Amino acid sequence: MKKMKLKEIAQQLNCQFAGDGEILIKGIATLEEAHEDELTFLSNPKYSKQLLQTKAAAIILSDVKMLPEGKTALVSSNPYLTFAYALQIFHPQRYQTEGIHATAVVAASVISGRNVTIGPYTVVESGAVIEDNVTIGSHCVIYPEVIIGQGSFIHSHCVVREKCRIGENVILQNGVVIGSDGFGYAQREDKSWHKIPQTGIVIIEDNVEIGAGSTVDRATIGATVIKEGVKIDNLVQIGHACIIGKDTLLCAQVGLAGSTKVGERVILSGQVGAAGHLTIGDGVIATAQTGIPNSVAAGKIISGYPAIDNRSWLKSSVIFNQLPRLQQEIRALKKQIQEIINKNKDTGDSPNHGN
Repeated sequence: MKKMKLKEIAQQLNCQFAGDGEILIKGIATLEEAHEDELTFLSNPKYSKQLLQTKAAAIILSDVKMLPEGKTALVSSNPYLTFAYALQIFHPQRYQTEGIHATAVVAASVISGRNVTIGPYTVVESGAVIEDNVTIGSHCVIYPEVIIGQGSFIHSHCVVREKCRIGENVILQNGVVIGSDGFGYAQREDKSWHKIPQTGIVIIEDNVEIGAGSTVDRATIGATVIKEGVKIDNLVQIGHACIIGKDTLLCAQVGLAGSTKVGERVILSGQVGAAGHLTIGDGVIATAQTGIPNSVAAGKIISGYPAIDNRSWLKSSVIFNQLPRLQQEIRALKKQIQEIINKNKDTGDSPNHGN
C-alpha cells in the first residue's frame, strides 16, 4: 500500500494543514479505528470527544481550534466531502481497461469507443453504442440500440433493455435492471387483464448512480427520466414514466408508482412509497416509511401515512403512545359520570335542579 506525505494529500485536496506536513499517511479510517499512520475525519461535532482518544496521524476537521495539542490537521470547510475525496486517492477505481473478454458476445454492428472494457460472458446486442472509457462487468446484457455514455461503469449482472440511454459517468451497481416493462394492464370485460405494450424508454442523465438490485421501468409512451446527479440506493423501484429531478436522493426500498414526478434535491428516506400520478416538489424531505398518496408542495418535511407535516407527525406519535392511558382515563371519567347520573336518579335530583 502506497504512503503519501500529508502535505501532498493537502495539495491534492486543496486543504491547508496544521502541524507536521511530512507525516506519512497510508490510508483512512474512523476516529475509533485509525492507526498511527492513517488519516481520519470529524464531521459531526457530537463525536469531538473522540479527538482526544484517536490514534490517527492526522484529522480532517473544519476548525483547527478543535484540534488537540500535539495532533495534526487538514482544515476543510466540509470535512465529510474532503474525506470522500481522500478515499479516492487511496482507493482508486479497481478495474483497469482490459478490452473485450474472449467470452463476451458483441454484435458486429455495435459502435465501440476507445478504452472500452467488456467482461466475461457479457452480451452486447446489435446497434448499441458504447462510448469511450466505458466498463461493463461480467454477465451483463445490453439490449439492441442502447447508448452508454463516456466513463460509465456497469457492474456485473446488470441488464439495460432496448433503446435506453445511459449518460456519462453513470454507475450501475450489481444487478440493476434498466428499462424493464412498466406495470401496465387494461381490464377486459371478463375481468382478466390485457398487457399494455411498454413502448417507451428510460433516459438516465450524467453522473447518476443506481444501487444494487434497483429497477427502473420503461414508460408506456415517452420516457422514464432520471436527471443529472441523482443517487439511488439499493432495492429501489421506479415505475414507468416517472421523472426524478436533479441531485435527488432515493434511499433503500423506496417505491414510486408510475408517473410520479419528483423535484430537484428531494430526499426520500428508506421505504418511502408514492402512490403515482402525483408531484413531489423541490427540496421535499420524506422521513423513513412515509406513505405519499397526494402531491407535496416544495420544501415540505413530511412523515407518516398518509403523509403529513413532520412536526404534526411527531406530536401525533407522542399522543399515539399515550392512547392506552388516555383510554383508561376516559373509561374512568365515563364511570364517574354514570355514577353521578345514577345517584341523581335515586335522589330525584337532576343537574339542573334548583334552576
